[in-house]
Amino acid sequence: MELRQDTPDLSAYLRDDDVVDHRHPVVRDTAARLRARTGDAYSYAEAAFEFVRDTIPHSADSGDERVSCRASVVLATRNGICFAKSHALVALLRAEGIPAGFCYQKLDTLHGLIALRLPGHGRWARQDPRGNKPGVDARFRLDREQLAWQVRPEFNEIDYPVVYTEPHPVVLTCLREAVDRSHLWQTLPTELPRH
Repeated sequence: MELRQDTPDLSAYLRDDDVVDHRHPVVRDTAARLRARTGDAYSYAEAAFEFVRDTIPHSADSGDERVSCRASVVLATRNGICFAKSHALVALLRAEGIPAGFCYQKLDTLHGLIALRLPGHGRWARQDPRGNKPGVDARFRLDREQLAWQVRPEFNEIDYPVVYTEPHPVVLTCLREAVDRSHLWQTLPTELPRH
């Protein structure tokens, strides 16, 4: 699938904002620890991916009822669903100058993942930091995608081809309005609105 940017300005994929708060000390400290173990942008990106995938449990797997949204909170509490984990990974990548944005899949509900653009790679590559479990084996790859799930067109599942600079508003609304994870599960969006 050919991914497309929601803006032609690549620098927009390095922005710091209220959700992707990559200038926050928690994000900066985490990025610095990861950078100290790596030698280049590729190895840093892979380390950041594995850190988010493996050390921040998906709250559906852990049973954690807290709902996180902001990247610094996700990293501090080590908690989040796919959307929140994507916010944390994008913040870690942007903290080290790697353009990154948000992607979505329509499965049973909307699923969040990220795309990054490494120097010398020349194209966007989707990565899924959701977290592995039996039946889910997402890996950091640039040669081909190895996401948590592949869409099944026969079930009307789709990959959205846009790389968003910011988390989609429907995602932010459901995360910010959720009282807890049980409430969030009742309000998760099932798809992105058509423009």
